[in-house]
Amino acid sequence: MPKRKLKFREPTPREPNLSGHLALVTGANRGIGLAIARALAREGCNLVITGRDERALAKARAELEKLQPEKFKVHVLAQSCDVRNPDSVDYLFALVRGLHKPLDIVINNAGIGHPDLAVGELPYPTWMEVIDTNLNGLFLVTQAALAVMQRGSTIVNNLSIAAERVFTGSAAYNASKHGALGFTDTLREELRPKGIRVIALMPGATDTAIWDVLWPKAPRRKMMSGETVARTVVNALLLPENTTVEKIVVMPSSGTL
Repeated sequence: MPKRKLKFREPTPREPNLSGHLALVTGANRGIGLAIARALAREGCNLVITGRDERALAKARAELEKLQPEKFKVHVLAQSCDVRNPDSVDYLFALVRGLHKPLDIVINNAGIGHPDLAVGELPYPTWMEVIDTNLNGLFLVTQAALAVMQRGSTIVNNLSIAAERVFTGSAAYNASKHGALGFTDTLREELRPKGIRVIALMPGATDTAIWDVLWPKAPRRKMMSGETVARTVVNALLLPENTTVEKIVVMPSSGTL
């Protein structure tokens, strides 16, 4: 994908929204990640978006660049990245450092599910792929991001309510999300003295493509939209720097499916 030299407008204290800030969103080419990226673009936030599907990523970039507020130019850098691969993550952050601007927001959203299989039937390669993406990838991106974040920044980890609940047939997914919550809670305590907020995002059933794998016949009409989840994230990001929401649990009003 061709690289473009981007010149970012700096945020000013007078602006009540996120305009001029820089956000990284992983898994931003579809689902909740794309919904959050859209919401941030509408706030005037500059974006670095990643995903493994380069065609979908290019399409997302084109869409996001059209969502900017009237007064502000939103810049979007789209870069393919496999969060499971340390070299791929290193390359991504070499590009981020090349922007010569600290990251204000990191949305760790990249994640995958697996078919409904009992533990005795779950292939080890499937287990490893889910753990690698949902947990190891979260660690790799976060560790790299910390080097380019400053006081007042925010990290949002999209975990799902599976981080605190158990769903039969989803052992690898449950384990990855429970582990990710432990990582997130530890990270929050470590970063408190540095003034970096850490938020655990735990949405309930949301109408995204992951259900094609988890539960193809799921009743999607009962689910939330990605835009609903994104709205809660933006609201949390707009809180004063000395205030935070540590966990966001947002559910369909009908409860769990």
